[in-house]
Amino acid sequence: MTTWDEGSWSLFEATVTGVSTDSGDGADIQPVSAPGGGEVDLSEGNLATVKATKWKVLSWGMWDWGTQPFATVITTFVFSVYLTSTAFGEKDANSVALSWSTAIAGLFIAILAPVLGQGSDRSGKRMRNLRWQTWLLAGISASLWFVKPDPSFLILGLVLLAVGNIVAEIANVNYYASIDQVATPTSVGRVSGLGWGLGYIGGIAILLLIVALRGGGFSADDVRFSMLLSGAWTLLFTIPIFFALRDKPKPQIPPRQSIREAYGALFASLKRIHRNSPNTTGFLLASALFRDGLAGVFVYGGILAQGTFGFTFDEVIVFGIVANLAAGLSTMAFGLLDDKVGPKKVILVSLTALIILGLAIFFLHDGGKPVFWVCGLGMTLFVGPAQSASRSFLARAIPAGKSGEVFGLYATTGRVVSFLAPLAFGLAIVIGKKAIGGGDAQYFGILGIVLVLMIGLAAMIPVKETGHSFD
Repeated sequence: MTTWDEGSWSLFEATVTGVSTDSGDGADIQPVSAPGGGEVDLSEGNLATVKATKWKVLSWGMWDWGTQPFATVITTFVFSVYLTSTAFGEKDANSVALSWSTAIAGLFIAILAPVLGQGSDRSGKRMRNLRWQTWLLAGISASLWFVKPDPSFLILGLVLLAVGNIVAEIANVNYYASIDQVATPTSVGRVSGLGWGLGYIGGIAILLLIVALRGGGFSADDVRFSMLLSGAWTLLFTIPIFFALRDKPKPQIPPRQSIREAYGALFASLKRIHRNSPNTTGFLLASALFRDGLAGVFVYGGILAQGTFGFTFDEVIVFGIVANLAAGLSTMAFGLLDDKVGPKKVILVSLTALIILGLAIFFLHDGGKPVFWVCGLGMTLFVGPAQSASRSFLARAIPAGKSGEVFGLYATTGRVVSFLAPLAFGLAIVIGKKAIGGGDAQYFGILGIVLVLMIGLAAMIPVKETGHSFD
């Protein structure tokens, strides 16, 4: 095994796809085959060497289920729509204000994520940090109830939503890093897929619960009630992970770092990563690109459904429920494939399918609702698998003791390019409008998303599935 920086990083010699252990305490670790041949000794590395119990794996995945309301109810289908409505002033001005607050939140995430992730690695208090971040997210979700339908409450709503985004992303860093307690190299694909799948299905479950309790056609009171429900949901369903997983004891906790020292260590790590494993740097860049395209599929899917294909608001909600169900099930299924053929193949197949289906939506847009039901729903089948395989790809390559820092970089690289999909979507519409001489050109926006996915696919092709040796 090789080391980084005088032994400070214990490293994998390859991204692995399997492990054989005894059924006891993991003392008898057997070498396993790495992609492309050869053997890898798993007595060191980031992922677990002993299979976790089903209870632990399910408890880990339930965190995705429990925190999904912030993504599904608050940022996608309900609260953001409420906050940009005419109840808070002129609709376009509200939308611009929301975009600015989201961008500012993204900047804070890019700055804070890797350093806070690094701090969790150093202190060994990852689960403690995840616990208070989760509780804070639940509190922020519930506090959105205070945002009344009046222009004077717009700033409050924007600030709470921005802070919630920051907390959610930082919590994700610690959650992603905790996969090392529940996944071995032979199971990381399906474990990651289980988490993503439970998240999608959890989004469906809470939407259905809200509709069952309050009915359709959300009023302001219904929206505010759903915020309280979202907070309670997050608090309740994330309990299992904190009973099932504990912080790993560290024989010696390093001294606390100043902010300057933390960023100095971060930049030193970035230099080492690029120098010793440019393949990992390439993956971080490629995944940042295609993950932005994947986000665009969901963010703008509802907009296209309503604006181009004539879906009513209720039909968009129905489509969202079906889409989340399809995405959840396909992500779990592809997680099994991930462990058999490797995450890179899953990513490449998913991105290729998304590009083809996106082009079909553009060229067949005159076909009306059936086209979007078939092609749009088809796209949702491949978004989750690509997201999940991206997480498992990186988890396989992270050296022991550095998962928080590296997943923090993963979050940061994603935020750095997060403007691409919105920019490409808007520019494609502007160019399309000129190309057709005016009129409705919204359907050109899908070409912008397809372009970002194509760039991400091109960047991912040369990335090797082995070779994350950090030699």
